[in-house]
Amino acid sequence: MEKTYLNDSKYKAAQVVSETVEIHFAQHLASAKEKGEKNLAPEPTAQIIESLLDAAFWASLRREEGQSPRISIAYLPPQTADQCLLLAHTLPLNPDTLTKLSPGLERPGVYLGVWQENEKLFIWGTTLRIPDLCFVVDVSEPALLVIKHKRPNGFGKYSNVAVLAGDQIKIIDEDNSTVPQCRGFIKSLLGYTNSAFWTHSMNLLVQLGVSMRAHKRGGTLLIVPESSEEWRKSIIHPIKYAISPSYSGLASLMQRENTERNQTLWQTSLRNELDSLAGLTAVDGATIISDQFALLAFGAKIGRLDGNARVEQLFMHEPIIGSKPIITNPAQSGDTRHLSAAQFVNDQRDAMALVASQDGHFTIFTWFPEREMVQAYRIDALLL
Repeated sequence: MEKTYLNDSKYKAAQVVSETVEIHFAQHLASAKEKGEKNLAPEPTAQIIESLLDAAFWASLRREEGQSPRISIAYLPPQTADQCLLLAHTLPLNPDTLTKLSPGLERPGVYLGVWQENEKLFIWGTTLRIPDLCFVVDVSEPALLVIKHKRPNGFGKYSNVAVLAGDQIKIIDEDNSTVPQCRGFIKSLLGYTNSAFWTHSMNLLVQLGVSMRAHKRGGTLLIVPESSEEWRKSIIHPIKYAISPSYSGLASLMQRENTERNQTLWQTSLRNELDSLAGLTAVDGATIISDQFALLAFGAKIGRLDGNARVEQLFMHEPIIGSKPIITNPAQSGDTRHLSAAQFVNDQRDAMALVASQDGHFTIFTWFPEREMVQAYRIDALLL
């Protein structure tokens, strides 16, 4: 049985980040055990984390049949996984093996299982389900790795722990020290909220953000209060793609009983509704929904509210350890989508705007009452 020895990495970022990631998983697993959580993954050591990241990084720089590898690696023994595909003979964990296997493992939800024996790592097969808080490293594109884990009893987007882009390391700031006004959306992305809240409204916004980013065409989603029509004053009329009556597919699903939400049929229906709505954001203009997730319009053009000044400054920050909030001109936050979204939130202060760029950047705009200005959350690292 050929295996990969631990502590044989040459990728410097893996060496730098491994101990921090070890502490993260140790703390979260300990907390989950104290709460009586079941179905928990094994705890990865810094040595194991370093070796997994090293193999994943060097594989990401290779190509198989002209394509860069995209693969998700999960650290767990085969007996703790569900819906496993077991290899008759285990394989070595190295860049060559990962590159060769990657074409068959690109689809979301397929994990390459890796385990260790006697200080050696090996590939035992694949699985469609993993335990809670299982260490996962995604090879997203060349030199881009995302360390994440499944939320305890959670449905939806995994919690990102760190993003490694070449020699650049972004560790998610779970303590929220860089975000002065951490609204529910950010809390959900950072993994603060409990599993009951995670299946509620904030999860829908997170999933919409992920789906918007995935279509890679860029787009704007405006969330406005259901109880007010003021938002219409900031939209150029006529609205070419107005919806009448409003479409409430998502709202209807969220009204189902909690017991039904755990069923595969409900989760599939929810994903279909989310992807359908996120797809509309690819149409030129903004998609508009109420805070109860009723679709009101898409392809809408944003205009400045009569009598209001143009936005000149905004408060920008990123929930990354070491990142410092800055006050900047809206033009520095992105393209015309960002400018119009910032203006909309400035004029409609009960609203929120989600903006995806074609280059993968993703920003949330909200009103920051303490500073009397628009604030922009840069959350690319949370949606990968």
